[in-house]
Amino acid sequence: VIGVVIGKTDVRSFPDRKNIGTERYTFNFTIRDSPAYFINVQSWGREEYIRSLSESFRVGDCVTIENPLIQSKEAEREEKFNPVTPSGYKLLLSENHSVVKTSSCYDTDTRLLALLHLPVKDPQDYYSLGDIVANGQSLHGRVLNVLAAVMAVSE
Repeated sequence: VIGVVIGKTDVRSFPDRKNIGTERYTFNFTIRDSPAYFINVQSWGREEYIRSLSESFRVGDCVTIENPLIQSKEAEREEKFNPVTPSGYKLLLSENHSVVKTSSCYDTDTRLLALLHLPVKDPQDYYSLGDIVANGQSLHGRVLNVLAAVMAVSE
C-alpha cells in the first residue's frame, strides 16, 4: 500500500495483560491514496520498535507499507480515537512481518501531495465558527465537525 500520511498519533503505552509488569506500545496513523479513500494503520510492539517506527516519518510523508495484516475495524470503539474512514478495515503492522518505507512524494507520485489538503469529512457535514456562535445554545451537548482556519499564532 502506498499513500501519504494525513494524520498521526503520539506513541502510547499500556500494561501488557499477557506479561504482567511489562508495557506494550502503540501508535496510529492514517494514510490516503486517493480523494475518496484513506485508511487507519495501527502498530503495536516493543518500545524500541514503536518509537523508531513513529520517528521514521511525519504527516505529509509518503509511505509504502508491505505485509500489513488487514483487519475488520470495530467502528464504535476505534472511531472514538481515530478518524472515521470509508473502509470497513484497518491495517495492522507487525514488528516481525510488516515493513514501512518512507519516500518523497515527488519521487513516488506528486498527485499524493494534493491529497494532503483534502478534508476527510463530507463538505456538507461541517459547522463554521459563525454557525456555532449564532446557534450555540441549540448545539449544546452535540458533537460537531468544525471547519475553521488558523489566522494567526502568537504567545
